[in-house]
Amino acid sequence: MGQSLCLDGLQLLFPVLRPCNKSPSGTALGRLSAMYPRISQGRRALALTIDWLAAYAVTLGFFSEGSSLLERSRGVGGTVLIVLVVEYFTLVWLTGSSFGHRFVGLRVIRFSDGQAASPWQVAIRTLLMVAIVTAITFDENGRGVNERLSNTVLVKR
Repeated sequence: MGQSLCLDGLQLLFPVLRPCNKSPSGTALGRLSAMYPRISQGRRALALTIDWLAAYAVTLGFFSEGSSLLERSRGVGGTVLIVLVVEYFTLVWLTGSSFGHRFVGLRVIRFSDGQAASPWQVAIRTLLMVAIVTAITFDENGRGVNERLSNTVLVKR
């Protein structure tokens, strides 16, 4: 049970088909690991949690009505999601880091050359991040599906 299992090179949090191949440092995956050290899933989850809490606070502060916190928090789920998407897209596009990324010392760059991600790459990354599948599916180097399809990578600042 301690061994990760893969499905076409994508590591899953739950067991599926076959063991992942751990590549030696001389292979392409080994060179990739040297270029972009793996960011732990816990650090990624903490950054996303901070972003979500910030979006929730903005939603409660600006887009809800009521006198008590309980009254204000009813029915704000969709608004929180919209605020999260807008916050994440805007900050990653303009600064390379969302609020949560900045808090835990991470930034988003283009995978191919290490430059800032384009608005299209950030949009793809953001929309795929909202889907839960990208949060539990990642490759041997720790890159999520949203990173692979948007050609971006999360690195330490």
